[in-house]
Amino acid sequence: MKKIGFLSFGHWTPSPQSQTRSAADTLLQSIELAVAAEQLGADGAYYRVHHFARQLASPFPLLAAVGARTSTIEIGTAVIDMRYENPLYMVEDAGSADLIAGGRLQLGISRGSPEQVIDGWRYFGYRPAEGQSDADMGRRHAEVFLDLLRGEGFAQPNPQPMFPNPPGLLRLEPHSAGLRERIWWGAGSNATAVWAAKLGMNLQSSTLKNDETGEAFHVQQAAQIRAYRAAWKEAGHTRTPRVSVSRSIFALMDDRDRAYFGGERGGEDQIGFIDPQTRAIFGRSYAAEPEVLIEQLRQDEAIAEADTLLLTIPNQLGVDYCAHAIEAILKHVAPALGWR
Repeated sequence: MKKIGFLSFGHWTPSPQSQTRSAADTLLQSIELAVAAEQLGADGAYYRVHHFARQLASPFPLLAAVGARTSTIEIGTAVIDMRYENPLYMVEDAGSADLIAGGRLQLGISRGSPEQVIDGWRYFGYRPAEGQSDADMGRRHAEVFLDLLRGEGFAQPNPQPMFPNPPGLLRLEPHSAGLRERIWWGAGSNATAVWAAKLGMNLQSSTLKNDETGEAFHVQQAAQIRAYRAAWKEAGHTRTPRVSVSRSIFALMDDRDRAYFGGERGGEDQIGFIDPQTRAIFGRSYAAEPEVLIEQLRQDEAIAEADTLLLTIPNQLGVDYCAHAIEAILKHVAPALGWR
């Protein structure tokens, strides 16, 4: 395990039990947690994007703010739903945020998951082309985004521009060199992992995937990662790809940990349906004393296959507790798994 970061879904609710009772609370605390995680030595601060929900939505203002407040930690998403995105505008936003962060963005994108409303992307002005699904549309948006990130000119310049143009066709600005190689695809199936490899994207595999073999979640996820790497090699890419997996892992260090997560001992995989046609398997949570966690995580085949581990954090419990939970893993569990 080379890198460990956190992943926040950015929930907020007006409940008095929540430390994030408004969107402002969640946004500001997301920045503060990234600062705290960097000080603890964590490698990444990642955020989930959901629309029409009391969660983090438009990611780029947050990513830019985190980039301005930190200096070394990777800053990313897991994931941005490409069904909702204008690829051209996204290139400008992503380039700006990456330049502010000094080239530290690691953008996870995907076709998306079921959202809070029916076909929410239609309200954003998008609809699949004739004969295509919304998943096809999301992948098409991703392909356009990747192509534009190369920074090649494509737009015919005005012969009488307001400001002088460089020679040739114009590209979108600002351009951030190297960002194209820091795009990840959140794959829910083996087939989309192979597709991502062919396009030269890194791989993000979450806490759920399509149940394709009936085996344990971590076994299926490890097989997905191996299929991805084989496709990457076959595609002839010259750089080494990165692969992340997400897990809910809590070291029981004190009474707070036991009160919050002690009941999750011995968790098991769960089966459900993310849509009427797709049977999914959801990975178990881990909660135990550090020495027990170490042995449990050593048996997780997907963690062994990946180079990056994203710890899902309970952001509604506040910055201090989430920093404590991250620190417990970094200090008492991660070194035994080969981290640093």
